[in-house]
Amino acid sequence: MKLSTIGAQMYTLREFTQTPEGLRESFRRLKEIGYQAVQVSGIGQMDPALVKQYADESGLAICATHVPWNRLVNDLEALAAEHKLWNCPNIGLGSLPQEYRENGAGYRCFLEQASQIAKELKVKHGLQFIYHNHDFEFERVEGELTALELLLNESDPAVFGFELDMYWVQAGGGSPLAWAEKVKGRMPVVHLKDMAMVSGKPVFAEIGEGNMDYPAIIETCRRTGVEWFVVEQDVCRRDPFESLAISLNYLKGLLS
Repeated sequence: MKLSTIGAQMYTLREFTQTPEGLRESFRRLKEIGYQAVQVSGIGQMDPALVKQYADESGLAICATHVPWNRLVNDLEALAAEHKLWNCPNIGLGSLPQEYRENGAGYRCFLEQASQIAKELKVKHGLQFIYHNHDFEFERVEGELTALELLLNESDPAVFGFELDMYWVQAGGGSPLAWAEKVKGRMPVVHLKDMAMVSGKPVFAEIGEGNMDYPAIIETCRRTGVEWFVVEQDVCRRDPFESLAISLNYLKGLLS
């Protein structure tokens, strides 16, 4: 794997990126650390052209995004134009809206709408929709069927993609290795962070600083078609830039 396939999820740096100046400096620091790509999420409202300018200045590719569900429903043409401006192939939904989570019928209602959006993105714009999970999708919604299994089984592989978060798969009681296999060929982007135990509770950790089997996770993801390995740490117990550097250095060791 080339190191250009490792990206930083900007949500990790959300407290630093609410202004154009903060975003520009954050991009510069990420490039200095050694990242070659970013996923745009959690930044302040600003002109998409400015985001593109700052990414280009720092030599960072934009590999994916997380966008609000209401923009996917109501503002799809503008979203597509932004992603084309950024040369960003993947449009991600960071979390399922609460109103769809109650039962299997709710997930199917979401899936019907999301599938139409995903088809339009792929056919009309050449862009890939990707769904990012948390742990709640591992609740059983019909017999032994979990919500994530429902989304996987009943969606169209040609248009509906996934961006599994391996921490949340683990937290939900799933197997990161098994789920990487299940979405084989449908996951261009994967989210990586580690899970450590502190005072008897699981916490977010830098990759390699926790208990997850990341050598096996990375190998399985590589074999099943992942293109972008994106580091995201929702909460950092040290400076977030330092956390991102630790994770990147660990990944470099795995990939050397």
